[in-house]
Amino acid sequence: MSISRFKQKQQRSLGQVSLVGAGPGDPDLLTIKALRSIETSDVIIFDNLVSERIRALFPKGSEAIYVGKIKGAHSSTQDEINRLLLKKAKQGLNVCRLKGGDAFVFGRGGEEMLMLKSAGIHVDIIPGITAGAGCSSYAGIPLTHRGLSQGCTFVTAHAEKTLDIKWQALANLNHTLVFYMGLSKAQLIETELQQAGLASNTPVALIENGCCPDQRVITGTLTELNALVVEQQVKSPALIIVGEVVSLSEQLQWVEMNTSVYEKITHSAVLSA
Repeated sequence: MSISRFKQKQQRSLGQVSLVGAGPGDPDLLTIKALRSIETSDVIIFDNLVSERIRALFPKGSEAIYVGKIKGAHSSTQDEINRLLLKKAKQGLNVCRLKGGDAFVFGRGGEEMLMLKSAGIHVDIIPGITAGAGCSSYAGIPLTHRGLSQGCTFVTAHAEKTLDIKWQALANLNHTLVFYMGLSKAQLIETELQQAGLASNTPVALIENGCCPDQRVITGTLTELNALVVEQQVKSPALIIVGEVVSLSEQLQWVEMNTSVYEKITHSAVLSA
């Protein structure tokens, strides 16, 4: 048997992996292609940020394996996830690797794809709506707006070792800043941005459980950011948005919510809490 024919036979015996973005939580925001992958896969390997309503769509005949990462609790390491993906693909299975948001936006999808491709596994990419775009829209916060912001910047506040953020550059951009995984770094974000020259009265928003029925939007100013997290007991998953566009949130609110899940927090409210 020639080498090329051997490789073709080997590839046919292997499964394939689809890196699928599940979006920010609302199952109606899944792409048609993402839903098709969920419905036709032999095994679904999914993260913590895949909402319960999306998990309810998993076919009963598919194997579903949870590999979520939760701070302060036992979770799968990236190496363990990589080994699992490789094992299932080598068994000839069609694998849906389901991630919250988009796999290539703070989702480590690139790392998983490099590993799989180096092992000869075919990988498809199915983009999803990243939380920064989906949750801000559901909160009535445009990431760009004429006269307020000509761009937006996504920033992760989580790092494996050292958090290396160019605070001065962020403060000078005149962009809407969207911080992922930033709750535990709220004080750092507040302090560093002000020291870098961003005005203390710059509007900020915290979006908890964005695009889900229990979404909560809390707004205030940069100098109140950490106090808002503490006083309002904000829990993950949550985004932090910093920028003048946040001032439009009340006017542009369109998702029907009870007052208990939408709070306009002012400086005086924080002080009296």
